Amino acid sequence: MALQNATLTFTYPVNASLQTGDIVYYSTISSSGGFTTVLPSNTMLFGTVSAISNDGLSIDVIYEDTTASPPGINDYISFAKDKQINSSSLVGYYAEAKFINNSKEEAELFSVGSEVTESSK
Repeated sequence: MALQNATLTFTYPVNASLQTGDIVYYSTISSSGGFTTVLPSNTMLFGTVSAISNDGLSIDVIYEDTTASPPGINDYISFAKDKQINSSSLVGYYAEAKFINNSKEEAELFSVGSEVTESSK
């Protein structure tokens, strides 16, 4: 069980929401009926993002070499947020929202919703 570091390099910058700690997956691409597809059964867990280059063209991934191997050149790379770190609610003591109508026409806001949960005590 040895941890390894791999650098994945891309032609275009990675998604702006990718951050260190995100989980990286890769999928082998297959062709069927003239379409390029990725089957869920071909998706493998690779590792965790440890660094992202300033230009977004490469990422460093830490992975365990006994359970994962680096993706191939043509494999599809995807990522997911760690559910323990990135929850779906706001955290803090307050939130502020500002709604602006830049139109010259009158506009009516139909509904605004919010969920409030005590996050500290």
